[in-house]
Amino acid sequence: MLVPLYEAVYERLDVGAETHLLGLGCGSGLALLMAAARGATVCGVDTDEPRLDLARERLTAPRAPGGHGAPGGHGGPGRSARLGPGGPESPCVQEAAANAAFTVVTAFEPLSALDAEGSGAAVSAAASTLAAAAARTERGGAVVLAGWGPPERCATSGVLRVGARLADPMYSPGERREEPTPARWRLCGRDDLEELAARAGLRPDGSGRVACPFGYADMDSAVRGLLSTGLFDAAERATDPTQVRKEITEALHPHRRADGTVWMPNVFRYLICRV
Repeated sequence: MLVPLYEAVYERLDVGAETHLLGLGCGSGLALLMAAARGATVCGVDTDEPRLDLARERLTAPRAPGGHGAPGGHGGPGRSARLGPGGPESPCVQEAAANAAFTVVTAFEPLSALDAEGSGAAVSAAASTLAAAAARTERGGAVVLAGWGPPERCATSGVLRVGARLADPMYSPGERREEPTPARWRLCGRDDLEELAARAGLRPDGSGRVACPFGYADMDSAVRGLLSTGLFDAAERATDPTQVRKEITEALHPHRRADGTVWMPNVFRYLICRV
């Protein structure tokens, strides 16, 4: 669903053969795969081991850009894809940075990590992660943050509120609070990306908005797709999976079209910073 975001950022930064890219929270590796297809040397880290396994499979497949079928992803003359668990201090990041400093760092979904506990401590942790990544980036290199756009332009925001409400009925998705909360999502404030960048010691150098519609073949695909994001895990723990699926389905009904497909227009925002 975020392919338009990745493409817009890579086009703006002219990601290509001279790019040494680090993907923070790389997930299942699609953004890294797209960068590798443009000729970039890529390195990715994530705390979700199953998703990291999928990224490794994608990036090391014999026909993948730069892939060669072996763990570590060596392929193409002098190019490689490195993947590992954790964050900027991961051994794979240290190895990649030892060869050459990164020219681009991406944190395409920082707010999911930032708001995992809904606390100021989580914001500080996210800023520390970005600062650690920036320390391995060449002077003038780019660090990219991304988040949801204005809620009135994100149809999916109403569905995601279901997860926050079920996880903690007393929690408002737009509320800032210091104590921990099981809710994993909240509305992205207008200056959230800039605030995070400032805490990480990064200098903003442009931003943009990209349309990223969420489209599904049918209602069942939409429910399964949304559940796969992990944003409803806390809701399932607080209630039960059947209840969560029921309420997601109800929230999706306004977005179901006559042909049975589900379509939700969204806007995502990105901020480019310089080291």
